[in-house]
Amino acid sequence: MNLPSLSDDAAAGKRAAMTSDPQRPEARAPRGFIDRRARDVVAERAILAAVSGVYERWGFEPLETGAFEYADALGKFLPDADRPNAGVFALQDDDEQWMALRYDLTAPLARFAAQHWETLPKPFRRYAFGPVWRNEKPGPGRFREFWQCDADTVGSARPEADAEIIAMAAEGLEAAGLPAGSALIKINNRKLLNGLMTAAGVVDEGQKLAVLRAVDKLDRLGPDGVRLLLGEGRKDESGDFTKGAGLSGAAAERVLAFTAAGAGDRAATLAKLADVIGGSAEGDEGLAELAAIDAALSGLGVGADRAAFEPSVVRGLEYYTGAVFEAELLLSTVDDKGHPVRFGSIGGGGRYDDLVARFTGERTPATGFSFGVSRLASALKAAGRDPGKAVRGPVVVIAFDQSRMADYFAVAKEIRAAGIAAEVYLGTSGMRPQMKYADRRLSPAAVIVGEDELAAGTVTIKDLDLGRALASKVADNAAWREERPGQQTIPRGELVAALRRILDAG
Repeated sequence: MNLPSLSDDAAAGKRAAMTSDPQRPEARAPRGFIDRRARDVVAERAILAAVSGVYERWGFEPLETGAFEYADALGKFLPDADRPNAGVFALQDDDEQWMALRYDLTAPLARFAAQHWETLPKPFRRYAFGPVWRNEKPGPGRFREFWQCDADTVGSARPEADAEIIAMAAEGLEAAGLPAGSALIKINNRKLLNGLMTAAGVVDEGQKLAVLRAVDKLDRLGPDGVRLLLGEGRKDESGDFTKGAGLSGAAAERVLAFTAAGAGDRAATLAKLADVIGGSAEGDEGLAELAAIDAALSGLGVGADRAAFEPSVVRGLEYYTGAVFEAELLLSTVDDKGHPVRFGSIGGGGRYDDLVARFTGERTPATGFSFGVSRLASALKAAGRDPGKAVRGPVVVIAFDQSRMADYFAVAKEIRAAGIAAEVYLGTSGMRPQMKYADRRLSPAAVIVGEDELAAGTVTIKDLDLGRALASKVADNAAWREERPGQQTIPRGELVAALRRILDAG
């Protein structure tokens, strides 16, 4: 039986005193907000740099807007109440106007476009990335603050603008680390769905919404489950009953035929869709738009393995007005315990021609694509392509003697001048703790400049990358100390070259 020591009791008492002291706040992160260390930060920066490069090559300019927008300008998540803080984080300014942290990057774009439309090039092509905030209940993988990355074209009603966004999104995802063909962008058109409603004889708005919600569950419930939701309703495994759309059997089968029209070949899909909804004015318009998107994607070299027509895609029922698209990860993925999981959507977008009109009263066509940066990083990690796995710390210059700090800083400056990250240890510990510190930083190497080295004009370099690789193979600690792997003493002038060899081999 292990009894607590006096030191354990003292530490426990100290912790209790700290937490009970009203003058000492408890160190805790707010719910739904997370702290991220270098591995995750560097991974997401790499994604943003790669995707931004793609967007700029396609002629899109960067735009930054403020974190806060006036609450009435956001126009979403806002209840009919004095304090508009459901869904967003809001505060009242000293002029009594309500401001809220942006919940996405598109609403600020609409405000910016409306405010500066006369001076903007038209169409206006911009990309943006940054944090967004949502005042919602947090849960596993669901945070109140996260980063998004968007690209949008405002001012073009041409279907080719949708095609360009789709092709650019495919290239951006691949630049971020996904191999070609490992993500599929599924495309539909809201006008097709409206045409389907006409063909199925659905005119009631509530019934339309019920049909679309049923179609949106196709991936999860399959055709049989959706058939029940299109009819009288469905009882799930728990016994809960969901009321259905109330369609006749013939109308329900027509909807299911529409959802089953997706095929690898985009032209073949269009032909099947025409058989189901052809003759409806709005449906025919949607078919024509998809045909133009198909032609543009073909010209851009984007085949059906990267972008396909999928009639079951339903997004933003009250938001999108034309083409809609969703990127699905096709790679096999596993969770933290190694169990296979279906990752699903990693981004999406579509045409939203009514958003700028909230400010101007005039319909302004717009289309765009957005993905969550953290979600894409998680997708890459789950697929075994973690963009943060190569994160390494700086070269650490060991500090032996306080009177020699200027010499150590000179060494670090020389290393940094060569473009290699470096730091001087600024703690008060001895040699062994300093080496442990460098190892915890995942430093590639430690540089030792003692009295002997200073007198001889040399430096000693310990290759920590090699040491970590060999450590797992050494069973005899005595032999380990005797061999001193990866350690070399060289002339000071060869320092940078030696460090570059270590970095290149890492």
